[in-house]
Amino acid sequence: NFGEKVASSSMMSAAAVAAAAVNAAVSMKQLEAPDVAKSYIAMDRNTTAIDEDGLPLAYDKDLIEAYWSKERGALNRRWGVFVGKAVPFLTKLTTLFIRDGKIAEKEIPALSRKAREELQDLGPTFIKAGQMMSVRPDVLPQSTLDELTKLQDSVVPFDTATAVEVIERELGGPLGQFFTSISEEPVAAASLAQVYRATLNDGKDTPVAIKVQRPDVLGTVSKDLYVLRRAAEVFQGLFERFAPQQRTNYVALLNEWAIGFYTELDFSNEAASQRRLRNMLLEKNITGVMVPDTIDDLCTRRVMVSEWVNGKKLSSASEEQIGKVTPLAQEAFLTQLFEVGFFHADPHPGNILLLDEPTESGAQLALIDCGLMASIDETDRDNMISAVIHLANKDYASLVDDFIKLQILPADSNRAAIIPLMDKALSPYVQGGGYKKYEEELKKLYGMEDGSMSSQVGGFQAMTQDALTVLNDIPFSIPPYFAILGRAIVTLEGVALTGNPDYGIIMESYPFIARKLLREGRPEIQKALQEVLYSGADSESSGLKFTRLLALLNNAAGSVSTQEGAAFVDLDAVPEDGISLEQGLKFILSDNAGSLRNLLEGEIDNVVDILSRQIFRRAIDEAVVALTPPRPPSLPFLGDLLPPSPKIDEVPLPIILPSFQKDGSLGRRPSVSVMTIREFTDIAAPKLDQDEEIFAIGIAQGTEEFVGKDIADLIRGEKVLSPRS
Repeated sequence: NFGEKVASSSMMSAAAVAAAAVNAAVSMKQLEAPDVAKSYIAMDRNTTAIDEDGLPLAYDKDLIEAYWSKERGALNRRWGVFVGKAVPFLTKLTTLFIRDGKIAEKEIPALSRKAREELQDLGPTFIKAGQMMSVRPDVLPQSTLDELTKLQDSVVPFDTATAVEVIERELGGPLGQFFTSISEEPVAAASLAQVYRATLNDGKDTPVAIKVQRPDVLGTVSKDLYVLRRAAEVFQGLFERFAPQQRTNYVALLNEWAIGFYTELDFSNEAASQRRLRNMLLEKNITGVMVPDTIDDLCTRRVMVSEWVNGKKLSSASEEQIGKVTPLAQEAFLTQLFEVGFFHADPHPGNILLLDEPTESGAQLALIDCGLMASIDETDRDNMISAVIHLANKDYASLVDDFIKLQILPADSNRAAIIPLMDKALSPYVQGGGYKKYEEELKKLYGMEDGSMSSQVGGFQAMTQDALTVLNDIPFSIPPYFAILGRAIVTLEGVALTGNPDYGIIMESYPFIARKLLREGRPEIQKALQEVLYSGADSESSGLKFTRLLALLNNAAGSVSTQEGAAFVDLDAVPEDGISLEQGLKFILSDNAGSLRNLLEGEIDNVVDILSRQIFRRAIDEAVVALTPPRPPSLPFLGDLLPPSPKIDEVPLPIILPSFQKDGSLGRRPSVSVMTIREFTDIAAPKLDQDEEIFAIGIAQGTEEFVGKDIADLIRGEKVLSPRS
């Protein structure tokens, strides 16, 4: 209504005034280039080589700052270009929103086209940002995705003559000295470089791909780093003004992204990263995804030559094809992230090729463009694994601890306030389906799904109150490395959602996490495994939970039981369509279950002791009942003339017992002792206490689910002496 529009207009005006004030303050500052001391980007830190303009060929903070101070006028002009593009577009969006209360469907195609054109005009840095958003069908409407997708393939190439000049200058000789042929036009043109198909002058005409950097792109990107840094300072200033409790350093977040973008221009570093990634996937036996080999002698800072592979970009594949190969890409990414801690941080569809034919090793995908790689240390990886486990089974209390270790939350966090908000914010995400599904689930959560005015107003008020609580009362922060990690996850998840609209990366990654828990023997992983197998909020017993062990074995095989509408992992349920006994035993005895075997070594004696005692005691009871003669009959009027049959288990009998030496070894001569069967049973197989009985029941229940009732009955000690047993 009119009042709401006036209020919205006033809010927009106030925000604009605040932004202008912060921008004026930022413009007076001497901005520093991002510091790489704590960067997670994989880069060459041992060179200070510069180009003809004085720009470092590999990222160097001091050299970039020197360039900025020399080019102050050029930087201000570039900032003016950025503002001249961004402000009119944002003003248009704001006007439409105030006028209509939303962005009408009919306006979206023209706005999308305008956005794509503006990004193209702004150049490589902003084209990259558009490419990243082009893979999020859950966030943006289809017409916007169609426009942004053009940024992956429709970048205007520079002429081949210039490319040949760059190649010859970089390699130090005429083209024919290195190649017998080269395509007349580039086979692909991107924001930073373009690629030609060529054949090596190696006597075999080996087909290769030549990646050639765009002329003058280093200077443009250097100026854009300043523009983005200045924009981040403005954003940081606004957040500090309106949400002072927040501790996220948005400048540091952008710094990490900016450093990574600059590093992509160092093709020598890219070649080294590509070799490392290729070797790592081979070492980890990732057969579904390959990385092209590099021709090291022909790789420089501005030219890279690598093995040619025949395939098409995943962006050109059908949704069915994308859905089919998503598990392969996911396995490769999770291995990079959680196994090694060295991962491809830009896995968009243009950087993943669907091969025309599988390789000899079975690879169906090729991962290319390794210019942006990042490293995560082992401690952070372990904390992330713990967070995935707790998020997948809705253990938000433990998730708070994970977030504290990951420095997302401070150690003095108010758990009572955080946990309910975690449930509201994260539970819809775990269910999968991306942003659109997330929005639907949020509306259900806040009672807004029926569309009535009262529910919309009430739900919006509750949502606003929760948002204000987050902003004002919970001082969370996003660590800088999340900028690069988040980009990778967002991009990969967007690709997966194209093939499967219900895809959820948390649940899809859980089988991988389960396999890692069962395989690795490091103390941190052992601790996480113990938590899964031993803990339980509804159980007073601290012993191994056999059903959880069976469930985890099934999880590792890809079969996961869920709870709450298939949203969360049920740690205590064995899937009905799970693995067989033979498959389970093979897995436990394989190289993939080393961590589990280490943990179970301490449990084997306990399990054998408890089960053997239970089976022995009940077998004795069964034998006593079977061997006890029937009670003599009573005569009418005379009663019992004969004495009752003796209780066999109370009759003293000579029983041969082993003897032992002083050192505990078995003696040569046994001894004979007179005792009842009941006394002997209590010595040889003491009665189970309460915890042991609970443990035995759990093993029997798990065995019945996993193997069947007959063997479960044997473990329970039922009908031990029957022919069936």
